[in-house]
Amino acid sequence: MRAFTKIAGRAVTFAVFGASIAMAQSTNTAAAVDGRWDASLVSQGQVIPFRLDISGSGPALKGTLFDGSRPNDGTTSATFEGNKLVLKLDQYQTTIIATLQDGKLTGNVINTRVLAANVAAPKAADADANATDAERLTKVEFGENPYTSSSFQAVRHVESAEAELADVPQIGGSWIIPLSTPSAKGENAFRFIVEQKGAYVEASILRVDGDTGAYSGSYKNGKWVLSHYDGGRPGVIEVSQATDGSLEIAQRGGLARKPVTQDGSNPAASRRRQAAGDAPSANGDAAQAQAVASDIVGAQDSGRFSRKLIAYRPEVEKAKGLPEPDDYKTHTGVRDPNEVFKFSFPDDHGRLVSNDDPRFRGKVVIAMVTGTWCANCHDEAQYLVQLYAKYRSKGLEIVALDFEEPDQQKGLSREQAFVKHYGVKYTYLIAGDRAQVWEKIPYFTNLNSWPTIIFIGRDGKVKATHTGFASPASGEFYRQLDEEFTSNVEKLLAEKTPQDVTVARAVPAKAGQ
Repeated sequence: MRAFTKIAGRAVTFAVFGASIAMAQSTNTAAAVDGRWDASLVSQGQVIPFRLDISGSGPALKGTLFDGSRPNDGTTSATFEGNKLVLKLDQYQTTIIATLQDGKLTGNVINTRVLAANVAAPKAADADANATDAERLTKVEFGENPYTSSSFQAVRHVESAEAELADVPQIGGSWIIPLSTPSAKGENAFRFIVEQKGAYVEASILRVDGDTGAYSGSYKNGKWVLSHYDGGRPGVIEVSQATDGSLEIAQRGGLARKPVTQDGSNPAASRRRQAAGDAPSANGDAAQAQAVASDIVGAQDSGRFSRKLIAYRPEVEKAKGLPEPDDYKTHTGVRDPNEVFKFSFPDDHGRLVSNDDPRFRGKVVIAMVTGTWCANCHDEAQYLVQLYAKYRSKGLEIVALDFEEPDQQKGLSREQAFVKHYGVKYTYLIAGDRAQVWEKIPYFTNLNSWPTIIFIGRDGKVKATHTGFASPASGEFYRQLDEEFTSNVEKLLAEKTPQDVTVARAVPAKAGQ
């Protein structure tokens, strides 16, 4: 018995010792990639630098992407084994696969969203359990366009003192970018928001549906080369100041589109946008006619994806009589403010949920038109999660009316990863395909942007709308949005539920409709 006890004791000791060694090896292995990396990917032939931080070890290993200098989004899972790093951002359906060699990470950035529609060979490979990552994941999609898998590399970040330059132009603050052709959403101008600290700049282009995220970089050779990547929207812009004080903004990889006709229009892109619900409004031409053509640049693809944009200070824009950006609070209107806002859609488990559900009856409700393919909807979700936590106990409910691509509706893998990753506790309903938005939500005029936020009173009627979402990268406009949302919610919560209100029951829809 004593001999058996000795043997058993030694076995336990060896097991603990072995586990300690394995843990130490895992920790040492993770240490090989721990820290800050200067990463880059290639999109449309353009190198796009971005910051990537890696931390933790084992199951806690994590990759973090940045919005300028602010930690923005992170991985849903990460592994590092045998010098192979795999970072998954399932909320974007994006994977970074790289090998560490001689202190450098080299590999690919891959997005699986386009496999079903655009890649024939990987379909067969996907059915093969032994298929490699490269066979399964061979395409990447940024925005609406599929590209071959983007190359990726990263080197250790080395801090260096930035030389002070005496001739750095001061461009911090807000600018306006007039468009020569209204955007597909009827916009005649965008905003350009710049935060500057010496030679370093963070800047974003703010449209009616939201911003680009913060491009960041430093002044060199007479211009700023600014870049951004957060898992779904890579891009580079070059910013220089003209002699008249205006800014010239050149959009590079991930943003600019080459025109396919002599007039710079892109019929194919227009058809895609219209099918997706981005129909132009009818008020653009009149406003645009007032602008001075020589002061406006950006005819290609309705301005949004122009290779060159010009930005003016607001006072200069006003003096020139150039068009102003759309008002986020009036871009989308309500057809009948006396009509109850009704909905009935399945959740991600197929259970029908309507506005007549007890969780909504007599409550203040924020409903939003959203989609997990939409980068600005990722920004919005992170904000609404906090707003819901603050006001839920006071009578606020939030419901997401989610419009996804047909292939996504089959498995909802990205939607489920999105909800889990951002900690969404409010109701998420699968409303249909993007092209069905007017059919499914017929209560509004000019509903053409993701996200669109709808504020509903205790009587079930729409009290206000807000088009798009300005993220923290938009500076003062993010702060204005926060003040507006908070004010709307608190004002509606303060109203008493009318005693004679009977919330109309929506006509149930069949699952999948």
